Amino acid sequence: MFDLETILTAIAPEVLLAAAGLLGVTIGAFLGDRFNGLSFKFGALVLFAAAALAGYHWEGGRAFDGLVETSSYANFAKVVSFVSGGIALLMAEGFLRRHETLRYEYSLLIIFAALGMGMILSSANFMTLYLGVETLSLSSYVLASFHRDSPRSSEAGLKYFVLGALASGLLLYGMSLVYGFSGSTSYEIVAEAEPTMGLLFGMVLMITGLAFKVSAAPMHVWTPDVYEGSPSPVVAFFATAPKMASMVVFAIVLYTAFPQVTAFENWQVIVGIIAAASMIVGAFGALPQTNLKRLLGYSSIANMGYALVAVAAGVQYGAGSLLIFMTAYVIASLGLFGGVLSMRREGGMVEDINELAGLVRRQPGLASALTLLLVSVSGFPLAFGFLGKLAVIQAGVSSGMWPLVIILVLSSVIAMYYYLRIVKIMWFDEQAEDFEPVDGWVTTTVYISALVSVALLIFVAPFSELAETVAAGLIS
Repeated sequence: MFDLETILTAIAPEVLLAAAGLLGVTIGAFLGDRFNGLSFKFGALVLFAAAALAGYHWEGGRAFDGLVETSSYANFAKVVSFVSGGIALLMAEGFLRRHETLRYEYSLLIIFAALGMGMILSSANFMTLYLGVETLSLSSYVLASFHRDSPRSSEAGLKYFVLGALASGLLLYGMSLVYGFSGSTSYEIVAEAEPTMGLLFGMVLMITGLAFKVSAAPMHVWTPDVYEGSPSPVVAFFATAPKMASMVVFAIVLYTAFPQVTAFENWQVIVGIIAAASMIVGAFGALPQTNLKRLLGYSSIANMGYALVAVAAGVQYGAGSLLIFMTAYVIASLGLFGGVLSMRREGGMVEDINELAGLVRRQPGLASALTLLLVSVSGFPLAFGFLGKLAVIQAGVSSGMWPLVIILVLSSVIAMYYYLRIVKIMWFDEQAEDFEPVDGWVTTTVYISALVSVALLIFVAPFSELAETVAAGLIS
């Protein structure tokens, strides 16, 4: 039976995003270029409203005969994803205007990508999951190549599309095997099925496809090239909202569809291996990098490895830790890419880390904020990012995964080198040429990200309690 109230309780944000996306397409068709500037405010407002709806329907619900089901755990991820997506969209307007690529299609692609994120977070069935994955992926491929006249952007979009199609095929083939051996695509029914060899093989293929979406090694090869070649505001979006949504979905699928003891023992080992590989590849891959976007790409791989330690720890120990860590990562990444977007001179954008030399003497406020965010994402003690990593370490220790914990600590020490190298360049190197002023949203995002990191460090107890409370709902 079609019950509007039940549907809105479960997926009100997705309904809003779908309606707003279609409305935006219609307005754009009638107004054309006159809608370009307004579309970014429109898109950001829609994303913030979607986050508000996710918070309003915090407990979630179930609709469409179990095709979609939301909980406070999924809604937590939706709020973070939609808010970060809205901020990334606001940061993009000035950049695209300067590069003469300000088009209303950009904001609509962000809206439809957010719709995909909401769908995967609301999915309780493999069919809904795949529909959401493709909605997010197709929007992302176009965004990566949005600068059509740039060879780097075109190359990034092509690489992302080709490798993404391969990963989607693996994911879909894994789903088909799980369906064949369990008789259903519903998470609930798959969880009750006998974990036969065929079902486990399908599960492994699904893990491979999902690992690509979060850029975990060895399915990470697209990440540095796409980060370097895509327009900077697009990368700011890729590094935050989809990462949060995809990692939480990774956990939800494994926790709810494959909780059987045999399945858990198998996927815990696989996810642990992927986590270890990601931490090692990310830490060592970033060491020789001089391009800031490429360095942050390898940093993303390492951080997804840290997050996967929480996933591998299991739902009891890792569910809450994952939310704490990913929130800290998203906040720091938003601010750091705001720093990337502020690196502009008369000849255009610059991306070499040495261009930040002496930034503290030119823009002391920006340098201080970026330093705080770098210290946080490195996991340095007395920073919010450190508390996120500490939560992951505690989850790893509680589940007995000492080898992963040791690799996490050692890779974090290695990562401190390239983060602190940037701090050293900003504070102690000879002053480089001044940057051109950028629009206020960029610098404001850097400052707000730094302030939010400090605020969450001060109020870490209630925030951690909130994360553990919503995780308890997933456990039950």
